[in-house]
Amino acid sequence: MRRIIALLLILVTVFVMVGCGKEKRQIIKLTLSTEDSEAILAAAGIMLPDAETAAGANSTIKWLSWFDQFHNYSEDEVVNTGYFTFTEKYGGEIEWIECDYFERMNDLANLILAGNPPDFTPSGTNSTATYPMSCIKGQYQAIDQWIDYDDPLWSGLKETADYFTLGGEHYVIVFDLDSSNVIPYNRRVLEEWGFDDPAELYANDEWTWDVFYEMCVEFSDPDEDRFALDGYAYAGAMVESTGQQMLQIDENGVFYSNIDSPEIERAENLIYDLAKNDCCYHNGTNMWPRNNAIFGSGVKDGLCLFYTIGVEFFRGTVEEVSALWGDIEAGELMFAPLPRDPQGDGVYYMGASPYMKSYGIVKDCANPEGVALFAACERFKRIDPTVENIDRKQLREVYKWNDEMLEMWDTCREIALANQRMDLTGDLPSNLATALGRLSDGIIRNSNPSSWAQLKEENRESVEYYIEELNALIADENAKRS
Repeated sequence: MRRIIALLLILVTVFVMVGCGKEKRQIIKLTLSTEDSEAILAAAGIMLPDAETAAGANSTIKWLSWFDQFHNYSEDEVVNTGYFTFTEKYGGEIEWIECDYFERMNDLANLILAGNPPDFTPSGTNSTATYPMSCIKGQYQAIDQWIDYDDPLWSGLKETADYFTLGGEHYVIVFDLDSSNVIPYNRRVLEEWGFDDPAELYANDEWTWDVFYEMCVEFSDPDEDRFALDGYAYAGAMVESTGQQMLQIDENGVFYSNIDSPEIERAENLIYDLAKNDCCYHNGTNMWPRNNAIFGSGVKDGLCLFYTIGVEFFRGTVEEVSALWGDIEAGELMFAPLPRDPQGDGVYYMGASPYMKSYGIVKDCANPEGVALFAACERFKRIDPTVENIDRKQLREVYKWNDEMLEMWDTCREIALANQRMDLTGDLPSNLATALGRLSDGIIRNSNPSSWAQLKEENRESVEYYIEELNALIADENAKRS
């Protein structure tokens, strides 16, 4: 396969790492071209602390996670410019302690008890959430002595960071936000079906639930194993497209139920109609996604029309992305914002997400200063135009994103940030998480789905009760820490 290697100078130094009993993986040391390397370090010299005096320089930080977004394992990957800055300017390094996603919190607890905690982990919302329960349990520590959200480097993020507070202190390092979910599709498949391109429909302000629904119904045929929708995200994404969330938090940090929102009711009725018309992939009693939940399965082959997911899942090697979504070099993969509610206010809404853009500092870790310094490097790469242009060049030249994809990424991010709403689930008390799960998945994870009105009334009392319990727990923690 033809690849553009001019951007990367490949160094053959190979490191071997072992994490949590996993098989050995080989790290390939990639670096940027001399021109880009010098440009990044020159910009870092202006915006970031001096390497001679910066706390955390020349140190290793330990990262406990089920994924590694820093090192390279293949020659056809992009370089993480935040990690590049941390290693090249500050002499830092990251040690990946690999764990299983479902065992991550048990592994963290065991490492803390053993007196050998990692320094940081993924944080944020939904699948990476560590707030509020893990913070209340004492697995994470406040970050304010190392991260100042009033500093110009962190400008614009305090509103987001304020979601994650106890006793007036912040518990999550957020260095950027993106849209949580987009509508990806294969242009070749849509053309074969005679459907209008969603990106063009959006440009003409015609990308609505009605158009989306009509495409889904026409495409879907269980006898042919064709389902317009698949994955875990599409039901939640339709709710996000209203600008609402089922669980919300007010300016005082108090959680409240929003299940009586008329906008959410319209979204859930749409999801119900899609489910009743066999538009949602279902195989087995738990409605597990196709191919054991390999995200994007069926899109390239014309068996799934819209596999709602975040843009991070298109940032893989050309071979990996093309195998699932379609030939990216031929322009088959494209994505659009979430469609808008035709009965709404005329505004397009998308959820905001700090997925892979936020960290939690572990309680009693050895090197919080190193984590803070690395996080500053991560923030730097998102606000410095020189580094941002280099990252976009990498997406274009290495991962073969075209200009339309880059422009649409900007558009989706702008929509998400204009009316910021985040999914606050993921680290809730188990009974509240279960009750909200029955609401969010009760239609799509059931072969004979209940209506939204039925689900709401069946779960209203428990949702409200468990939210009251959570608010009382947080109030107690605030009192202890203030």
